[in-house]
Amino acid sequence: MPLTRDFKETVMEACQDPEFRFHLIQEAIGVYLNGEVQVGNALLRDYINATGCADQIASEIGVAVPSLRRMLSAKGNPTAKNLLHIIRICRQREGLDDKALFRAA
Repeated sequence: MPLTRDFKETVMEACQDPEFRFHLIQEAIGVYLNGEVQVGNALLRDYINATGCADQIASEIGVAVPSLRRMLSAKGNPTAKNLLHIIRICRQREGLDDKALFRAA
């Protein structure tokens, strides 16, 4: 059965809701902690694409936008330093603190 709506379009629309963005970041952190790097990369990539913050994040971590997109691709393998920096920037953009991110879902 074919999809009736483009997935990217759906995610971009959902990311207009601050609560959805919060849960997207929270879920990315959770799956990274469970060792699911590809899923975490995909969730962060969705957040970055939907919020249009790739330029800001790339600039803050000192890489080109294509490099940021590559490190969060399905085969990407960001360094711990870059990954934690990306998560910190996303948290700051959303005004999230540690208690909010790690509360029970």
